[in-house]
Amino acid sequence: MAQTHHARHTVTVAAPPDTVYGLLARAADWPHVFPPSVHVEQNPLGDGDETLRIWATANDEIKCWTSRRRLDPAARTITFRQEVSQPPVAAMGGTWTVRPLPDGGSEVVLDHDFAAVDDLPENVAWIERALDRNSAAELDRLRAAAEQADRAGELVREFEDTVLIRGSAKDVYEFIWRADRWQERLPHVARVALAEPAAELQELEMDTLAPDGSQHTTKSVRVGFAPGCIVYKQLRVPALLTAHTGEWRITETADGLSVTSRHTVVLDPDNVTAVLGPDATVAQAGDFVRRALGGNSLATLGHAKRYAEERSGATAA
Repeated sequence: MAQTHHARHTVTVAAPPDTVYGLLARAADWPHVFPPSVHVEQNPLGDGDETLRIWATANDEIKCWTSRRRLDPAARTITFRQEVSQPPVAAMGGTWTVRPLPDGGSEVVLDHDFAAVDDLPENVAWIERALDRNSAAELDRLRAAAEQADRAGELVREFEDTVLIRGSAKDVYEFIWRADRWQERLPHVARVALAEPAAELQELEMDTLAPDGSQHTTKSVRVGFAPGCIVYKQLRVPALLTAHTGEWRITETADGLSVTSRHTVVLDPDNVTAVLGPDATVAQAGDFVRRALGGNSLATLGHAKRYAEERSGATAA
């Protein structure tokens, strides 16, 4: 039998325990909170039980696994156990515990137990590195998110753009998924480097051109759910943001395909004036990000529309 190993990581948070626990309970929002989390599908089972399908980075690799969780809001604990693990992990589970502190803050304790494939020392070391890196990043951002929870309405922005396309969903999906061809298809994309480490999984780095002529490099992980949805998370975000996730969704309607680009961003209030000037506000930063991201999305949607409608023989509106 493989040896069971243990790890513990803690952080002190200047926020009430219920606020912290709420962030941990809302796992579908983890990509906006936890740097390693790319995408989470949360499936409640009832009586405090649920399953999670998680895509996340670990030691600069993209991993996907399925976990079962049990939530106990009264005790402020969440226990979890991976049902389907990814090598070199053979088994993993643990507990989140949120403890109240006398000053009104919280202590968060994250315990893990795990076994490595074949019990090999190099596999154990890989898992320990991943746990140390991910747990430290998660707890740090959990602390920041909880301590800024009263500003969530100001800092977390969601927006979307939609176009109607009279064409094939397959063609639209192909246009958006084949990012390796964006440099030739999209004028605002100057360079693309694409890797596909697994089926329906991409690591995308690209340089995009802003209207003022400046060039920006982004790095993202994308997960495809053909033929109707692609989700992604930027691993490298501009200074104005602490997180950026997005979704391309293709929906059949009576009038054609409704194709939507949706963004969720978390603004970094500490960098607003450094980026936009001494008099800039968080609201202005939100408007700036909305224009920049929305402009690129609408440009991509416009080219996808022309591509799909030309292939279908429809007349572009």
